[in-house]
Amino acid sequence: MTHVNPAPPRTAGASAPLRQRLAELRGAVHPPRPLDARALAALTANPGCRRRALLDGAGVDKTALARALGSPAPFGQSQFAFTRGHAFESRVHADGGAELVRMLRAATADGSPEPLAVEVPDLTADGPVGRAARTTLALEEADAAGPGVWTVLVHPMLELRVADAPVHLEPDALVVSPDGTRTVVEVKSFPILDGAADPAKVGAAVRQAAVYTLALEEPAAPGRVADVVLLVCPKDFSNLPTAAAVDLRRQRAAVRRQLTRLTRLADIAATLPPGVTFDVDLPGAELAEAVAQVPATYAPECLASCELAFHCRAAAREAGEVTVLGRAVRGELGSLGTLAEVLSAAHGGSCAGHGEGHDTDGEEDPAVAALRRAAGLRAEALAAARAQAGGPR
Repeated sequence: MTHVNPAPPRTAGASAPLRQRLAELRGAVHPPRPLDARALAALTANPGCRRRALLDGAGVDKTALARALGSPAPFGQSQFAFTRGHAFESRVHADGGAELVRMLRAATADGSPEPLAVEVPDLTADGPVGRAARTTLALEEADAAGPGVWTVLVHPMLELRVADAPVHLEPDALVVSPDGTRTVVEVKSFPILDGAADPAKVGAAVRQAAVYTLALEEPAAPGRVADVVLLVCPKDFSNLPTAAAVDLRRQRAAVRRQLTRLTRLADIAATLPPGVTFDVDLPGAELAEAVAQVPATYAPECLASCELAFHCRAAAREAGEVTVLGRAVRGELGSLGTLAEVLSAAHGGSCAGHGEGHDTDGEEDPAVAALRRAAGLRAEALAAARAQAGGPR
């Protein structure tokens, strides 16, 4: 799990006004909504969406917000799936970390001597800040444990700053080898069938692990964080754990780049008029007006990862935005931002910023030229079909 830290961070003097502003946006009576690594990974997949960045940074309950706006999203895990996943994870950790170490050594073809001992330190502490401090101490103790001693940290707490806000992350486990290498472990309830798993689910798990490794990199020395995540899943249709080491270097670089590009929350909040709040207890009309004050970057992919996706899709459709067609189509259309502009350009009309389909240098816009060529081919094809059928009916 991931928790926005409600306590003042070390830079309290500089961040206190921001924390106060975010509390006002959330609604003073509502505590910050805990995030999880899945939501944080989804945030990095759409870094241009200022709306999600601000709502997540302020700890707004987007599920309740979507419900108040009249556009609830079918998110959440069934109780059966939750119970099954919890039971599987308990089985993975049941033997004091020895099985995790064995699976990691087998998955990575580790040739070091057999473990002399496996330590599982107690990470109990008060609150996310206390647990993060206890995790840091446990990592230091693991580094000093000596040859042949492996350490397994079950549900440690890590800290990462995202868009100028401190976030605490809780991976399923960390394994520290005798040489100090730290490997993130993701325990998932989806199966590995005949050595293969659902690529989409594996990709989501790797993105989450990439976020954890970024948090680990801050206090760790270079090379101390493994380039793989140990993915532990049920084998075939049983409840027996099996593991695979999945390379996360590409995903880690992508997540690092996207997190760096995220607009600072203070900059987004400063653009809002005074008094704007996303308090979910407000009437739906007031909430819709407040949400509309923050620009969104909708894409069909949002439907799988954001609670506000249905609300943003409806607004994008009403405005005729080309983003409803997908990022690939949006990229091909260049500066044509609405469906009305696309249709006008395709049929020879003028559109804002394009005149008669030419750019500022007098050359035809490539997107406009392609649209007109496609419209011409379509007209020719329809004419040929009508002629073959004996004329228009």
